[in-house]
Amino acid sequence: MNPKILYRDIDTSKEETDAIRNAGLLLTYSRMEISKNDLVIGRYSVLPYYKEQENDIKYVGAELINSFHQHIYIADLSNWIDDLKDYTPRTWSRLEDLPDNMSFVLKGETNSKKQEWKTSMFAKDKKAAIEVHSRLCSDSLIGYQDIYIREYVPLKTYMLGIQDLPITKEFRFFVMYGQVIAGGYYWSNYFEDLEEKPDIKDVPKEFLDTIISIVGNKSNFYVIDVAETAVGDWIVIELNDGQMSGNSCIDVNEMYINMKRVLDEKK
Repeated sequence: MNPKILYRDIDTSKEETDAIRNAGLLLTYSRMEISKNDLVIGRYSVLPYYKEQENDIKYVGAELINSFHQHIYIADLSNWIDDLKDYTPRTWSRLEDLPDNMSFVLKGETNSKKQEWKTSMFAKDKKAAIEVHSRLCSDSLIGYQDIYIREYVPLKTYMLGIQDLPITKEFRFFVMYGQVIAGGYYWSNYFEDLEEKPDIKDVPKEFLDTIISIVGNKSNFYVIDVAETAVGDWIVIELNDGQMSGNSCIDVNEMYINMKRVLDEKK
């Protein structure tokens, strides 16, 4: 298969597209330029109609790096939550199952309203969770998604952002075919404001290796968002399809050079 990056031009970042070209990867902005035997990495270009995109690409004899089923496994946390139950906060889908003596965060299956932390994500107790859930059901983005309620686990926090959003010690790692190709601090919009700069070397390699081994071949290209808790443990906050995930503080040149190496190894 011949790797080709299908990039959505409305999201064009010159830094990223230059990094793609400099790494020696083929770049296109149009599905019409996908050819037989291409392996398509759809940067920002596979949603909202992933299955349709996959079918069109298969029609010409090419394939997406993540099949539809691999995409769904990563994109909807209900699919991986049991696999990673020992490494990620407890999660419920029904309000009636919530314990009474706990705080929560609520999100859709693929999206959250983290910039509206106080009103549309954090709930100090079960009563507040019911109110946030109702608010999300009326939201134009999340209302059509399944809504999940997750245990609120206090994280190491550097500062508070908009609506008291905790800016935490959290990192994003891009993983392709079981190898980390790049990592960086998650909260890129706040990085320059931090007095204490987070060090990615603090993330235990053994922890990442364990998560990657559990995910296995259920997805070929994804991101792991991990964070340090207030008591010093490490947990998985989220998994997402690498094709649609933002770069955070990741060095895109490093990412695409390593992507090219991993893809060459697969040939």
